Amino acid sequence: MINLADNGASQQLPVALDAMGGDYAPSEIVKGALIAHEQYGIPIILTGMADAIGDTGDIPVVNCSEVIGMDDDPATSVRRKKDSSLVRAAELVRDGMASAMVSAGNTGATMASALFRMGRVKGILRPAIATPIPNSTDIPTVFLDSGANIDCPASMLVQFATMGAVFSKARYGLDNPRVAILSNGEESTKGNADVKEAHKLLADLVTSEFTFIGNVEGRDLMQGAADVVVTDGFTGNVALKALEGSLKFFVDALMGAIGHDESTRAAGKVLFEQLSLTIEKLDPDNVGGAMLLGVDGICLISHGSSSSKAIVSALRVANDLVKSDLQEHLRAAVQSVG
Repeated sequence: MINLADNGASQQLPVALDAMGGDYAPSEIVKGALIAHEQYGIPIILTGMADAIGDTGDIPVVNCSEVIGMDDDPATSVRRKKDSSLVRAAELVRDGMASAMVSAGNTGATMASALFRMGRVKGILRPAIATPIPNSTDIPTVFLDSGANIDCPASMLVQFATMGAVFSKARYGLDNPRVAILSNGEESTKGNADVKEAHKLLADLVTSEFTFIGNVEGRDLMQGAADVVVTDGFTGNVALKALEGSLKFFVDALMGAIGHDESTRAAGKVLFEQLSLTIEKLDPDNVGGAMLLGVDGICLISHGSSSSKAIVSALRVANDLVKSDLQEHLRAAVQSVG
C-alpha cells in the first residue's frame, strides 16, 4: 500500500475513486479525477490497474490486479476478486485511508463492496440507495430506496425516512425536510400492509429530524411535493426507470420536432435559451450519482455511462458530504429515532 500521509493537496483524507468502473473507464474516470483535483482541489486516490490508467499527475494510485465487470455477479465477484479496484476503494475507507468512495461500475458490486468491507452504521437494518430526482423547485427530491432492498417492512421504511432526511439536510441545507411515503393514494388507508404500518409509525413518531406529511403518488415525484420520498427498493427502482424512460421519450420527441425543418430549428434556438436551466437540471452528469446510505462510510454510486463531467460532479458531492459530516449526523439521528 502506498503512503498517503504526505498528501499535500489537503489535510482531508482523499476520496477513493474506482478508476476501472464504468462504460468509459479508465479514460473518462481519470480525466474527471484530474479536473476535480486541479480545478476544485479535491484530494483523490485512484484504485485500478496502473498500466491501464496511465498518467495521473500527482494523484496517487493503488495498483490492483482485478476488475469487477458490469455483468459480474455482485456478491460472488466481491468475495472472489479481493484485489479488484472496487473492493480496494471500499477498503481504503474502512481502513481510514480515504474519506469516501466513488464508483461508476457494477451497482450491485459497489453496494456489496461497501457493505462487506465497511459494514453498517450501528442500528441500521439495511442500507438504501438515495437518488436525487429533479423537480419543479430548486432542490431535488431525495428518493429512497431506489433498488437496494426488494422487500421492506415498515420499520425499514421509517429508517429510510430518517436517513433520507439527514442526507437532505447535509446535501441541500434543509432545516426540516418534508418526508412522505410513495403510495397508490394520498389517504392514510391506501397502500399495502407495510406502507399503512409505516404511515402509522411515522405519524406517531416524535422527532426533530423531519416533518412527516403523509402519502404522495407517483405523479408527485417531480412536483416538489416532498423533500424526501420513501418506498421499497422494488417499487423505487421501477418508478425511477419509468421516470427515466418518460424523460427520454419526451426529449427525443422534442428534438425530433425541433429538427423537422428550417422553421422548427429556428424556433428551437429560442426554446433552448428558455429551457437551458431545465435542461441543466435534468442532465444526469450534473447530479453525480446516488448515495448508498446506511453503510459505515460515504459511498457514491455514479451511473455506468458516466462521462468525465459526471465523475467531477460525483467527486464534488462526495467531498461536500465529507465536509458536512454526514456520517456523524446519520449515526446520531438513527440513535435518537431508534
